[in-house]
Amino acid sequence: MSWFALLDNERRMPWVRDAVETILDRRPRACVPQGSIVLETRLSPDGRPQTLLSYKRDGAGAFSFSLMSTPHGSLVLVIAQGDEVVHEVLERGREARTDTLQVTISWDVRKKLGRLVVARPETEHVLIQHFAIQRPPLLADLVALACPKGLTDIDPDVIFVALSTDIEPVGPMPTLSPAVPIETAQGVRLAMTLQQGDVVRAASGGLVPVLHAVARCVPALGSFRPVRLRAPYFGLTQDVVVSRYQRLLVSGPEVEYLFGREQVLIPAAALVNGFAGHFEPAPRFVTYHQLLLPHHDAVRIPDAALETLYIGRMRRDKALFGASILSDMSRATLPEHHRAGYQVLRAFEAITLAEARAA
Repeated sequence: MSWFALLDNERRMPWVRDAVETILDRRPRACVPQGSIVLETRLSPDGRPQTLLSYKRDGAGAFSFSLMSTPHGSLVLVIAQGDEVVHEVLERGREARTDTLQVTISWDVRKKLGRLVVARPETEHVLIQHFAIQRPPLLADLVALACPKGLTDIDPDVIFVALSTDIEPVGPMPTLSPAVPIETAQGVRLAMTLQQGDVVRAASGGLVPVLHAVARCVPALGSFRPVRLRAPYFGLTQDVVVSRYQRLLVSGPEVEYLFGREQVLIPAAALVNGFAGHFEPAPRFVTYHQLLLPHHDAVRIPDAALETLYIGRMRRDKALFGASILSDMSRATLPEHHRAGYQVLRAFEAITLAEARAA
């Protein structure tokens, strides 16, 4: 079933898959032995404590769920089912308190394992904590988390809540829409058609092999919200749709004059200004693709270049590798990526560059 419930909290729009209603009509106490809760939120700029999401149901088989962010930079998860209580505190530090956080809570009761993950979508910062879990949550209780009513409270700073029957991956994510055109040794091909062993053209003009091609279906909200980068800005000869944290590699005299570098990276979200880019209307869920190359690099699209998957030294981190979208690979075959040294522009710098190019 994968994604079965979603709350767009900014528009207060809940959605539940039709099959779920059918299951609950037939089996009101149906359980979810494996699954994930994915929540994305902004943190309070004044450092106040936030109860991001809470739910409590009394009576037979009582169940409660609470996820809180503290002023000291901790994330506190409490799940109570009958006499079993999961209480986890993940210390993430006080840095960058106004950043957006993505929290993923996953469980597999057959393995008696749970996982709490906190990530900052605009960086590679990921914290993972495992815990023991014995009982599967009821499907009806999980649905209530995405359909706030009398028993559920949700902080206004929460962007979305999504529920899945899969153990959702964390870490580096795909960011290219299926139709992004990528230059290969055989000509231009769509991102969704590329696979391991294909040869693509890097930003330098050289040909490099694809070590792995990944894809993931995600809610079209928050850090996953698609952005349309518009031609002819920044060298594009046609529009491309990417995730908001996909980075465009840009060069030219304006780049050298303003930033003293030959090339810089610009996150797609920084180009959402009404002319160079805008948020793209999308269905409830979108599928993104991405390529793993031997080195941290950008891949050529017609007259521009887009950054590929950066994994750093993931091969040395068994927990992160096992939780990632690359976990089906052999860890021994993973490359180690070193940053290519490109400066990543902030939003105001990207706007300055766009205005300089338009002048």
